[in-house]
Amino acid sequence: MADLEQMLQFLEATFRVSEYKDYPNALNGLQVQGPADVHRLAVAVDASEVTIRAAVEREAQLLIVHHGLFWDGLGALTGPRFRKVHALLTGSLGLYSLHLPLDAHPELGNCALLCRAMGLEPTKPFGHYQDMSIGWWATTNLDRQALKKRLSEAVGGKVRLVAGGPDVLDRVGVLTGAGASAIREAADTGLHTLVTGEAAHHHYHDAIEYGVNLYLGGHYATETFGVKALGAAIADRFRLEWEFLDYPTGL
Repeated sequence: MADLEQMLQFLEATFRVSEYKDYPNALNGLQVQGPADVHRLAVAVDASEVTIRAAVEREAQLLIVHHGLFWDGLGALTGPRFRKVHALLTGSLGLYSLHLPLDAHPELGNCALLCRAMGLEPTKPFGHYQDMSIGWWATTNLDRQALKKRLSEAVGGKVRLVAGGPDVLDRVGVLTGAGASAIREAADTGLHTLVTGEAAHHHYHDAIEYGVNLYLGGHYATETFGVKALGAAIADRFRLEWEFLDYPTGL
């Protein structure tokens, strides 16, 4: 059994949650109050209805997610939002969200862990949001197809490559999730390769025109690394049972 307040203090100290500039609706931290004593922990990428119900069924007292409840902003407690909040409250399940701080962490973060899963060592921060560094870059001498294979193995699925840069790679930027907006930053930084999750239509032309190899491994698939590492770290520190709830979107 672990004390929730001690867990919250650990998360704040580890991720500097209150210092991080994030999207307005990310609401990092405890989003829904749960029991003061935690016996079982669940972690997931999304605070979806199916994930919340699965955590309740597994008798978890705390669910930690990368994407929290309130991405669509202020809204009435009706429809899906009501069902999710109702399931949390009636299931005695607390909800904690950790967005950009989890992407950026050098040990437990999505970007650094995806680097290492591809056999690359994070070297310097990369990919900025409001003066905060979110991603990492690494050096390599792989060719384009070799990195594509490594990324596919790391995410366990198909990878799309927009081959806008050189065939033999030098420096690789990694910014998980929807990181294709960093194409220009990658080019300006001298990174001719960017690994991310998903892209908008216009990013295809951006990659070609800025001379950047753009790899798309899937938004969900590139952001499973952090919550799994965090779940293991918290479980070890506080001696809890834990489970990763895997509900891939394929996007």
